[in-house]
Amino acid sequence: MRLDQALARLLPEHSRSRLAAWMKQGKVSVGDTPADPKRKVWGGERIALDVPPLADVAAQAAEDIPLTIVHDDEAILVINKPAGLVVHPGSGNWQGTLLNALLHHAPQLAGIPRAGIVHRLDKDTSGLLVVARTLEAQTDLVRQLQARTVKRHYLALTHGNVASDGVVDAPIGRHPVQRTKMAVVGGGRSARTYYHVLERFARATLLECALETGRTHQIRVHLASIGHALVGDPVYGPRRAVQALPVFARQALHAWRLALVHPATRAEMGWEAPLPDDFAQLLAQLRSAAA
Repeated sequence: MRLDQALARLLPEHSRSRLAAWMKQGKVSVGDTPADPKRKVWGGERIALDVPPLADVAAQAAEDIPLTIVHDDEAILVINKPAGLVVHPGSGNWQGTLLNALLHHAPQLAGIPRAGIVHRLDKDTSGLLVVARTLEAQTDLVRQLQARTVKRHYLALTHGNVASDGVVDAPIGRHPVQRTKMAVVGGGRSARTYYHVLERFARATLLECALETGRTHQIRVHLASIGHALVGDPVYGPRRAVQALPVFARQALHAWRLALVHPATRAEMGWEAPLPDDFAQLLAQLRSAAA
């Protein structure tokens, strides 16, 4: 079979894209010859793999940041992330992230790309997030995400009266002018969000949203595109405060439910995270005003 196919079988803990990148970088050789992914191997060849150091993770420091752990075993961690915690270090947020906290909680994650993080939540979105403890688990979870079999449900409070349940099926890409924002654009990546009305208020609606895809800011962009931006969203929400609604300091979005197939046991598993206090208090204010 082709060398890249053989490597994928021999090293299932690594994704095909990671192996392909290493071959392109000259990190794989057959005998004394740099590897060609399309080369045929027949059995008996000696293959050498020079795994490069995971500098992007090793460079990050472990920090003693409290975590709310919903589930923890030898393969995965499930975290209930608070609003305000950045998931991965980046421009303007090189410390105090979930990645730094994970490296303190489980130092062995320094040997896993991105400390086992396979998907993200925005800084000011709260809720459930799964982390892989092993390379095998990370590769399996990434494949589940790519196959769209991971179930992610969110609670979202939107501006306006959402008339009925529905779906937004619209591609998302970088905003053509404001490059720090995302937008529904013709040449974007396919994205689909389902929404279900849970409760209506005077000028707001509580929705349950289910993601089929996981694009950056997907729920925020999709709901804003149909005229129902999230309450408190400083980027995609209305520029002026809606007087009938209480002021909320972040986007009203919470990753409520998460379900997946356990990478090691193959059992179907699911978790729920209760609303954080600020979101629960916001809903209580709206219910009180409607009484």
